[in-house]
Amino acid sequence: MNLLFPHEQVREVQEVIIQDIIEALENKNHILIHAPTGLGKTASVLTATLSYVLEKDKEKTIFFLTSKHTQHKIAMETISLIKKKYNLDFKVADFIGKKWMCLQPNVQDLSSGEFYEFCKEIVDKNACMYYNNLKENEKLSLNTRITLEKIEEGTLNVNQVIDVCSENSVCPYEINAIHAQKSKVIIADYHHILSPSIREHLFKKIFKDLSNCILIFDEAHNLASRIRDLMTINLSTFAISGAKREAVSLGFKEIAEDIDSLSQILESLTKKFPDGENEVLINKNEFIKKVIDIVDYEELIENLRFVGKQILENKRRSFCKSLSNFLKEWLGQDEGFARILTKGLDKKGYTSINLSYRCLDPSFIMKEIAEQALVIGMSGTLNPLEMHRDLLGIQAELKVYNDPFPKHNRLNLIIPKTTTKFTFRDEDMYNKIAVVTSSLVNNIDGNSAVFFPSYHLRDKVNFYFQNLCEKTTFLEQQGLSKLERENILENFKSYKDSGAVLLAATSGSFGEGIDLPGDFLKAVIIVGLPLAKQDLETKELIKYYDARFNKGWDYGYLFPAMIKCIQSAGRCIRSKDDKGVIIFLDERYKWKNYSRCFPKDWEFKTTVNPIPLIKELFENNKE
Repeated sequence: MNLLFPHEQVREVQEVIIQDIIEALENKNHILIHAPTGLGKTASVLTATLSYVLEKDKEKTIFFLTSKHTQHKIAMETISLIKKKYNLDFKVADFIGKKWMCLQPNVQDLSSGEFYEFCKEIVDKNACMYYNNLKENEKLSLNTRITLEKIEEGTLNVNQVIDVCSENSVCPYEINAIHAQKSKVIIADYHHILSPSIREHLFKKIFKDLSNCILIFDEAHNLASRIRDLMTINLSTFAISGAKREAVSLGFKEIAEDIDSLSQILESLTKKFPDGENEVLINKNEFIKKVIDIVDYEELIENLRFVGKQILENKRRSFCKSLSNFLKEWLGQDEGFARILTKGLDKKGYTSINLSYRCLDPSFIMKEIAEQALVIGMSGTLNPLEMHRDLLGIQAELKVYNDPFPKHNRLNLIIPKTTTKFTFRDEDMYNKIAVVTSSLVNNIDGNSAVFFPSYHLRDKVNFYFQNLCEKTTFLEQQGLSKLERENILENFKSYKDSGAVLLAATSGSFGEGIDLPGDFLKAVIIVGLPLAKQDLETKELIKYYDARFNKGWDYGYLFPAMIKCIQSAGRCIRSKDDKGVIIFLDERYKWKNYSRCFPKDWEFKTTVNPIPLIKELFENNKE
């Protein structure tokens, strides 16, 4: 088989990955791959799948699926290199979420469900100019044909597709769908496959069948949590208030009163909170009975749907429609789900009560997908592979590839001088962490990134750190836009000679999916352990995974935290020429229960005097 590798040289480990994937495809097996950051996973996987499909299984379509828009870029670049190097003309389509492709103003503020309803409404009413311009007399319009010709001239990423469509006033999503009908590779987001409704809608448009697809899930360590979130639905007092206003605005006084009763029901359920707690498990039938005592349950669902439909004739979102969806979903199964009532503050600081129907078992979605399509999952932090296979509920080959980069270029340190353990958190400990981290970054020539378990803890430490650090400091904030993230990253990189410090969170925007090769990043410091708050959801996960796999603590609590740490650490060494230090700052990292989670090929030094070791690393590598 001719291998369509995009670069001049294939590393030895890449050859192994390529052959392992081709063998799995030939045997119709799923495969989960742990391969360290910087090893060239994307090039290897796309080489294997494209070589196999174009030569041996030409009916197959390859989906390359990512958890973030930013991860589309490397896949598109790799495919472009393959097409150019081997003079191939297969088509490639690049999709992101439909609302992010939409040319209608201000739709990005809508939730996915709200956007779907808005889009359907304006299309049904012939009120979308971009959709209407697609056809003339049931045939593709001149604008559509011109747009498709431009897209098919090269391998255009989704932003370029949106620009071309904007110039010709046609819908980017629909144009991309037409283009995808003949595409051999489709770059898309997780939800295009994981959401049954979105997948069905997309596949109907692009004339594809899941049973004839190879699905590559990039950064597959995110899969389980993404599926759980996708299958979770919430009811809040904020949404109830919004729904009541909608019913009143249309003159439906009785429906408004029924909606208001939901708020009263949630308030009454808070009496179940244990002393000092703001959350409690709720029985499905208990909530249903309280609703039925006031109004017929099915009738309320239909009334909310009726009001929501009328609201959507003039507005882009409807709280009534959301409430209707929640009440319908609440009737679902108990096994593999948790029903949790919480009370807290919303984003504006107002008290809010929230009732959630939370999914605990991602296999509900993934098993059905894996029964039809071939699945390839890859990540630099997919260890332990057995956990991901268990959680996803698929039978897959498990492959681990060791880091091929020179070990003398990398220094892994554990500094057991501090801890972020909850019982030890106080101003004295925050100051100690600030003293240690500032000393480290002040003694490193170049840029450093410091990752904290949370933004709150980061800010507590930064109160002291800012007066001790001698370098320019960048702070990652929650909810950054794509442009804001890129601006911070570019400004940070510009300090590579004088050195700057990025203070971020392990679960934030910079913990994964960013590339800082060469001299752009010299050190990563992981402060503490990002262990999940032991709230009811976490406890229910532990309980459920214990019952299913007898590994509740590991699967529901410990491993997810360690994966975040290792993922953040991977920002440092991106190639065989990179040199850097990775520091784990917490005494618990030397405990066996946590150290067993590190990749087996990592070599560690534990020290309370790290500066000489750091200076030695960079002095020895100056040449």
